[in-house]
Amino acid sequence: MNDLRDQLQRPLRDLRISVTDRCNFRCQYCMPAELFGADYAFLPSDKILSFEEIERLVKVFVSLGVKKIRITGGEPLLRRDLPVLVERIHHIEGVEDIALTTNGTLLKKYAQDLAKAGLSRVSVSLDSLDEQRFAVMNGHRGKVATVLEGIEKAAEAGLLVKINMVVQKGKNEQDIVEMARFFQEKQHILRYIEYMDVGNSNGWRLDDVVSKKEILEQVQQIAPLVPAVPHYTGEVATRYQYADGQGEIGIISSVTDSFCATCSRARISAEGKLYTCLFATEGTNLRDWLRADIDDATIAKRIAAVWQQRTDRYSDERNEQTMAKRQQAKIEMSHIGG
Repeated sequence: MNDLRDQLQRPLRDLRISVTDRCNFRCQYCMPAELFGADYAFLPSDKILSFEEIERLVKVFVSLGVKKIRITGGEPLLRRDLPVLVERIHHIEGVEDIALTTNGTLLKKYAQDLAKAGLSRVSVSLDSLDEQRFAVMNGHRGKVATVLEGIEKAAEAGLLVKINMVVQKGKNEQDIVEMARFFQEKQHILRYIEYMDVGNSNGWRLDDVVSKKEILEQVQQIAPLVPAVPHYTGEVATRYQYADGQGEIGIISSVTDSFCATCSRARISAEGKLYTCLFATEGTNLRDWLRADIDDATIAKRIAAVWQQRTDRYSDERNEQTMAKRQQAKIEMSHIGG
């Protein structure tokens, strides 16, 4: 069933798996401290998929055409023994690439083990190089220096490192140029992410978005940029190379320049629900199927049926009516990852 297609003829190629809903940061655009406080009820361990269940699901999804796996959270490195899961996935025939998205605070500790287990790439979230601005944005839970140490340890371990910067007007847009300059010098790929209306708790407003066009204009202050040829159909970031050949940047622009038409991604939340869009309002409970007496072939057929009915194109349709309809129902980023 490798040629599985949705209603818009989009294949299923990428699977993003959240391994925990917990995080040691309280970033305003994801898990604001006023909502995710000390008494917040995170998922109990028996509600989260086990490594065995995740491994089983990956095998099913690979049989349906998935080639790339990304592990997310919450903060995935808070999940105990994560390298063990990476190694299990690495040994599944058909998996071509395993990536991890992290805030980087625990990366120094785990980078070597993750690389040995078979991790290919890591995306590290870092929204500013200014300690004070970074602290404000992450709820005073982390330091730039710690994240930078993790980035270098990951690179030393042989992992491909990308840096993700969520740009918010009035918060960190003044750091666009400095971030570009710093990571060009370090020879790490920097990806700017337009501030998105994921979940219901981040107080998103269109006025807070710094557009792809504005970001490009600022980065051009360092050096001219030229568009890069996409590595593959459905690539999330629009890539640009410095004209002198010294590195590249990417921009993920789901607000002002959406890429729904080529989206080949499915997501599994920490509690085992399948979502066919980052902005989804409803999921399919895979955990119940896994814990019932249902064989893999039947689960595969059910997942295929969900994908074949998929029509999601939220970012293409984003307008006041669409946003109002979904305002209270979207899945939170802390459950589904990026």
